[in-house]
Amino acid sequence: MLFPPNSSPSAVLWRRDLLILILLFGGLYFFSLGRHDLANPDEGRYAEIPREMMAAGDWVTPRLNGVVYFEKPPLVYWTVAICLQVFGSSEWSVRITPALFGLAGVLGTYAAARRLYGRPVGLASAVVLGTSLIYYALSRVLILDMAVSVFMSTTLFCFIVGVQEPPGSRRRWLFYGLYASAALATLTKGLIGFLIPGAVMFLWLLVFNQWKRLRPLHLPTGLLLFLALAAPWHILAHLRNANWARFYFIHEHWERFTTTGHDRYEPWWFFLPIVAVGIFPWIGFLGAALRRALAGGWARREENAVAWFLLTWAAFVLLFFSKSQSKLIPYILPVFPPLAVVIGSLLVAAMTDGAGRLRTGLRIFSFSCGLLAIALLVAVLKVGVFIRDPLQAAELRPYAIPLAMFLFAGGVTAPWLAAFRGTRAAVASMALTMVLFCGGLGLATQYIVKPGTKPLAEWIKAHAQPGDRVMHYRDFLHDFTYYAGRVVDVVDYTSELELSEDPVARTSGRFLNRRAMLELWEKPGRIFVVAAKDVSDATPDNIAAAARTKHEPPLFSDPAFHYHLLAETRDHYLLSNQP
Repeated sequence: MLFPPNSSPSAVLWRRDLLILILLFGGLYFFSLGRHDLANPDEGRYAEIPREMMAAGDWVTPRLNGVVYFEKPPLVYWTVAICLQVFGSSEWSVRITPALFGLAGVLGTYAAARRLYGRPVGLASAVVLGTSLIYYALSRVLILDMAVSVFMSTTLFCFIVGVQEPPGSRRRWLFYGLYASAALATLTKGLIGFLIPGAVMFLWLLVFNQWKRLRPLHLPTGLLLFLALAAPWHILAHLRNANWARFYFIHEHWERFTTTGHDRYEPWWFFLPIVAVGIFPWIGFLGAALRRALAGGWARREENAVAWFLLTWAAFVLLFFSKSQSKLIPYILPVFPPLAVVIGSLLVAAMTDGAGRLRTGLRIFSFSCGLLAIALLVAVLKVGVFIRDPLQAAELRPYAIPLAMFLFAGGVTAPWLAAFRGTRAAVASMALTMVLFCGGLGLATQYIVKPGTKPLAEWIKAHAQPGDRVMHYRDFLHDFTYYAGRVVDVVDYTSELELSEDPVARTSGRFLNRRAMLELWEKPGRIFVVAAKDVSDATPDNIAAAARTKHEPPLFSDPAFHYHLLAETRDHYLLSNQP
């Protein structure tokens, strides 16, 4: 167990620390969580799939717009669906899942770091992780990466704490936690859920010759626990869907890692600046923290086995995803918990030895705060430099100016406190600066995220009848189907809709070309169409060749196309063939 029994003398401190962390980071992560609409495409997708699961009563086969969606396992879909059932349909309820996982990751990092290095390091590590920019941001976005990162981190933390325990019930439960969290990670995002933690553990055992620590590893019962959690859904998905195994194992795992077919190719160094920016405001301490963790080098590897494990964890995750041909920013999230512990250890050591070893990090913090503050001011005061839309700049101005002031104040205050009040005060000042900055960022997010189609979807939900057809023209807007509470027809577009894997959807008549849409347009039934305002210039993928000829006139300038404009947003029209 990571936590002590209630009879332990330190149990009161554990509970108090956990309560403080829950109040601090729960408040930060849940603050204004439902303030802005779902972002396209990810949040709309991961809210719509659970909605369709509930509507169809099918909790095994995920579907997106009525089409089977084999890309990921369903654990996050299940948690979102439960939140929708309990709290109702809202942006807040669908984002509960990432926020809770983010909070759980902070608490798990505290618990593991405390068991490894003591209470002060546990608290410092939790604060470093919880206030890191990318961790805060991804705790408020409905995607799968926060959940899989927390489960993978739990697996690895259970391992490194467990191998240091003598045989007994505590060690056994830690290893059961390892197997269970690896299974849940697999149910969240596939085979990487156990392959990456397994590779990290094996590499550390092999390179640092730690095999003697491994026994007992409770493999037979642990493997049964893993299979009991992870196997049932995989078996059911295979039995109910003939194409699932090929798509899931080959396309989504092997080809995603080895090919550029997913259009997510980036250079090998892509994640290096992401880590540097993502761990702000603590990036300035990372170099000193790594040097301290590796003090004594290879000769002291036995003595520093835990530190070497944390660095092996971070390095393997970074190298694995850097090697992958498919790269997205959230993929690198599992690298931050071990780095938080390494930095937390440095901060606590500096509280004892003095702030001298933090001097460079504090200077980098001050410089970064000043640079970011200036960038915020330029963005909202000089339209066209970073923000091209004058309206968006005006909407962000009341938030950007106070945020810049917070950053300027924090950049000046932290070094001053380090010099006159000590390291503890400086670190607290940095954390407070970040809490204020993140809180303001949460308020401003509604003006940062590109507006979606919620107003049009709500119009449809209020006015469309069951027999009416709703179409998306040369696009598929994920948030629309969630807000409208219905699937839509799609014209000349498939994109990520996996029609090749779903013969029922292919023959449903809901996926049309332009000619078929125009033929239906003249018939008696009512049709609604959502189209981008710049659709005439769009070149979406997967459009039928017959509908892309150079002789085809743009939709809105075609004199034969008569329509009624019912509503519009900044980027989209809602049209109908009837008033």
